[in-house]
Amino acid sequence: MIFAFYGLACILVYFSIRSALGGIKYIAYFRQEIEKRLPLFTPFVTMIVPCRGVDPGMDLNLAAFLGQEYPAYEVIFVVDHIADPAVPIIEDISQNKSVSSRLVVAPDAIGCGQKVENLREAVLHADVRSEALVFVDSDTRPAKMWLRHIVAPLEDTTVGASTGYRWFISKDPTFSSELRSVWNASIASTLGPKTRSNFCWGGAMAIRRDTFDRLGIRSKWAGTLSDDLALTRALNAAGLPIVFVPQALTASIENCSFSQMLEFTTRQIKITRVYAQPLWILSFMGSGLFLAVMLSACLIIATNGAKTFAFWFSVAVIVVVTVASFVKSWLRLSAVALVLTQHSDALRRQRWSQNTLWAITPALFFYNCAAALISRRMTWRGISYELKSPTETVIISGEAARR
Repeated sequence: MIFAFYGLACILVYFSIRSALGGIKYIAYFRQEIEKRLPLFTPFVTMIVPCRGVDPGMDLNLAAFLGQEYPAYEVIFVVDHIADPAVPIIEDISQNKSVSSRLVVAPDAIGCGQKVENLREAVLHADVRSEALVFVDSDTRPAKMWLRHIVAPLEDTTVGASTGYRWFISKDPTFSSELRSVWNASIASTLGPKTRSNFCWGGAMAIRRDTFDRLGIRSKWAGTLSDDLALTRALNAAGLPIVFVPQALTASIENCSFSQMLEFTTRQIKITRVYAQPLWILSFMGSGLFLAVMLSACLIIATNGAKTFAFWFSVAVIVVVTVASFVKSWLRLSAVALVLTQHSDALRRQRWSQNTLWAITPALFFYNCAAALISRRMTWRGISYELKSPTETVIISGEAARR
């Protein structure tokens, strides 16, 4: 049994060191992209913002969408019911901005996620001049140059799509909110220069309109719950690269309770299980490996004398994994600070959480993966779904099911 521990511990140490080295590459990629000269590629684009309910700071978020430093673009806000509480905010913000915007009401979803149905409807209303479609979530707050940056890679017609990602910032830091941020950060750092292994994130992604139409993305979205992973699958099948844009990283400024944190993280992994099963398996195995080795090492230290090899081996394993994980989290936060400069104070406050809570996120990932193994049901924005397959979604309950 002890030899099995030695073997698994060596594997964990290897991947921990590899992860730390990945952190070096991650911040190097951010610096490289920041130093690049921004292309003059600024075609007319359509920004699509699906809304359902009122997000924290939503007025500021919507104002940021309409306040981009970009020559010419339009914004389509889309809801699934005219009585949605987000509508008055949308109408109020739109009146005070010079950017062209309009509100679209999508039909109730049938056999797909309501957000997906909103997007499927919104693309039909895009201006004929639009050369690119840009999708953004209503709970994010992009910087003024965000649109320029996320559209820039599309100048290369061989690029499938460009993407950013979210970074959670707590207005009033709590344990649950900070843990969610650290959990999410570990996914953010999987994006980078390797375009073939990147994935689209629906809260900040852009695609050329001709590519969208050529691949039949609107049709491929039928029956799906995850717009971004469905798009990722289509781009991978077509052999088209996905470019991660560090400057397209967006802040999601909100707090959450412990139950909301569990609901969010578990939903993400359930979606991953259905749309990217290999990643779910790797997450399950990786978090299980971390927990098994670190808990065993602690047990060996507690029950063995300081003169035994097992004792000192366990100490070494804990030290190496801890140092490597700390280095990775430190580099990751430093990289993010390079682009989210308007949130520098909040990011400085995250140093303690980002550099410590990584130790318990594997337990959270393991729980998420186990929950995804047991059930494919989830609730998202007041609607309950069951994921039958990547192309089959069942609406169980919620407003969309009743109307």
